[in-house]
Amino acid sequence: MARHRVRKRPMAEINVVPYIDVMLVMLVIFMVTAPLLTQGVKVDLPEASAEPMPPEEQEPLVVSVDAAGKLYLNIADDPKQPITGDDLKQRVAAVLRRSQNRSVLVRGDHAADYGSVVAAMVLLQQAGVPNVGLVTESPEGE
Repeated sequence: MARHRVRKRPMAEINVVPYIDVMLVMLVIFMVTAPLLTQGVKVDLPEASAEPMPPEEQEPLVVSVDAAGKLYLNIADDPKQPITGDDLKQRVAAVLRRSQNRSVLVRGDHAADYGSVVAAMVLLQQAGVPNVGLVTESPEGE
């Protein structure tokens, strides 16, 4: 009786190089697109309790947002009359062209919608304001 010898074949190996190439391409795509997905208004937040701002030579621009979401500007023709977003952008941009170091503050009513305050900050950013400060009141007891 003849014996047949069974030859063992080596197992086929998986070539992982193409998978690594695909993974690296996907990593680069995610790294490039991730910052584009994040939208927001840049605000410098304090790291400690807030202190009063030092007095400046020029009065700061103050944009107020009331409970209904209407915008007011302290340098408008009538600061007690609401203004439109386009008017706000034009006036703030004009003031910043004359004095670039002028500070800009946003006063949001306690009952104002968060989106209204953010919309005001976006308008200021579009007008070319580099930094926006938020006006707050000190908590009672301090």
